[in-house]
Parts: sequence; structure tokens; C-alpha cells
Amino acid sequence: MNSWERALIAPDATLHDALEMLDRVGCKVLMVATPDRRLLGTLSDGDVRRALLKGADLTHLIDTVMNREPHCAASSESDAAILATMRQAALHQIPVVDGNGIVVGFRTIDDFLAAGPRENWLVIMAGGLGSRLRELTHSTPKPMLPVGPRPILETIVLGCVSQGFSRIYLAVNYLGNQIEDHFGTGEKFGADIRYLREDKRLGTAGALGLLPERPTAPILVTNADVLTKQNFCTMLDAHEAGQSHITVGVREYDMQVPFGVIRERDGSIVDIEEKPIQRFTISAGINVVSPEILDLIPADTFFDMPSLFLAAIAKGKQVRAFGVDSYWLDVGHPHEYERANADFANVFN
Repeated sequence: MNSWERALIAPDATLHDALEMLDRVGCKVLMVATPDRRLLGTLSDGDVRRALLKGADLTHLIDTVMNREPHCAASSESDAAILATMRQAALHQIPVVDGNGIVVGFRTIDDFLAAGPRENWLVIMAGGLGSRLRELTHSTPKPMLPVGPRPILETIVLGCVSQGFSRIYLAVNYLGNQIEDHFGTGEKFGADIRYLREDKRLGTAGALGLLPERPTAPILVTNADVLTKQNFCTMLDAHEAGQSHITVGVREYDMQVPFGVIRERDGSIVDIEEKPIQRFTISAGINVVSPEILDLIPADTFFDMPSLFLAAIAKGKQVRAFGVDSYWLDVGHPHEYERANADFANVFN
């Protein structure tokens, strides 16, 4: 379950249920939603208090007292636009919904506070071949493809620097000289950028074996083709609070079957479901790894992140999921590259 999903409550819950949830979750606003997460309204601790003062009792349904026209943020809105809405309406928390009114996240004012410096290292895996974008990556490494006014990787680096990360390792291989020429020491980006140079492809975890020394704190590892507005600091905080060895960023992914699906029994058709949607939980390409886990990575060998997860699980280590709720896009295919350019002005400016 994503952390914000704990603030979802059904409209037929009671005020007593709501008070218990507010206390348990530690938030001041609950999101009232249908089972498929369509937002119906919100319920704050103030709404409950006012209802009780007007004579309601704890058995009253929250459907009778909730705010049916709450302020919401669209999932396509930039952080600046969401913050402006929150300031204008004096909100500390706001639901995030998609174009169909389905809740996809929950933002708090703390998400926008200036980040302090982080001691955690950041490793960005930038050595891939970009084979799915071959027409574009023949002479340019995928992380250096322009999205908006700058390369994908530069947007990732700037976003991480704004969150307080300063020591950044770039794992490079294919056309890595272009990446090194662009970023140099990282001084002009406000970071200390160093390089993990792969003489051969080592996979999305193998390059961690090239770190020159063992870190003293968990490290954040992200792919160089993932554009996101996720607050990485909250992910690191959750990792440490949950005493995890690996925290895997995950997202929900819907896949629609483009045909009518037949249900049959003993040769007889009993049901037809037209173009059903299946929901999966997928890896978001963003992970937190504790220092001791690096001992599980074989030297000078191709080793990807799923293999590291499984190796850690086999050793009895704690591998936990963390919901990546903010804007996220894996720029792996031409249509996703086109979408990244279309989204850039609204999301990253």
C-alpha cells in the first residue's frame, strides 16, 4: 500500500472510524473515496469537530458531514502550481487526482519545504545502450537526449541537487565521454559529480561494485531515463524508519486487454468482459540500498537490480516497497520520449 492510501476512507464509515484513522495515520485530512478510489470529498479534523458541536454523534456517517467540493490538484500540475493552490487556500494537505477524478496521490506542505543537505550518496545508472531509441541514440547516449531545453540527465541531476543531494555518482559506459564532458566535476550544477566507469556492461546493480569506498549511509540509486517529481528524501526517511535493507520504488501500472475476454466453463460461455483492465505493481527504477547490501554484488559481473533484490531476500534481508506517487515517466520508447517533451513545460519548469 502506498503511504497516502492510508488516508482513504469510505463514505459509509462513521465519525468514530474517521477519528481513529486521523489519529492512526497522523494527518489532518482524510480523502473520502469509492472502492475504485474516485474522490467524493474530504473530511478534516475540523469537519468532525464542527459536526459534533452541531449535535452529531460518533455513529453519524461521514457522508453527511464531509466537504463535497474540496480543493484538488491535478496529477499533471507542476509543483509550483500545486503550491500556489495550497497557499491561496491556506491548505496543508491536498489530494491529487487524475483526469477521471481518481485519487493518485496526496501532497503536503512539507513536500515543498526547502531541503537540507543529505549525506546520502546518489548513484545514477547512465551506462545503458538505449537500444529501444536506437534511431536517436546512435551517436548520443540516451541520458543526453534533449527533453525540453536540456538533456534528460541534467533534469534528473538538478532535481536531486534541489532536494539536498550533493555527492552524485554517474555510472557510464556507452558514449560515456559525452556525459563526462557535459557534467565535468559537477561544480556548475551545484554538485560533486564523480564517475563509475564500466569497461563492460555491468547492469543496473553491478556498477555499484565500482564505488571507490563503502558508504556510511543508505544510497539512492535511480535510472538515468526516469523523469519524476518524487521527493527522494521521503523515500530515504521511510527506508530508515522501516529498518529496510532495500527499498524498492513501485508504481501501479494498468494494462488494458484490447479484446473482449471470454469466460467459459465446460465449453459454454458464461461471461464476456469487454476490454478489461489489469493492474500490476511495477518497479519504478528508483531504489534505496543500505551499505551492507553492496556485499551481495559480485565483482566485475553483469548484475541487475532484480537479481540484487532476490539475493537480499534469499539472505533474509528486509526488502520493502515504497509507492512513487508523483509524476513519473520511464523514457524508454519513442512515444514516451515524445510525451516527456510534451510534459516538460508543465511539469519541470
